Amino acid sequence: MDDITTLRTVATVVSFLCFMGILVWVFDRNKDRRFDEAANLPFLDE
Repeated sequence: MDDITTLRTVATVVSFLCFMGILVWVFDRNKDRRFDEAANLPFLDE
């Protein structure tokens, strides 16, 4: 196998894994609750 082909294959797999990680992070339902709590923090201190 050619070195450049191996490099391209590894880059493609790493890119795909990063893409899947971003999708999991975006669609995480627990994140919404944490962001809502963080958004209300300035209003809790009087």
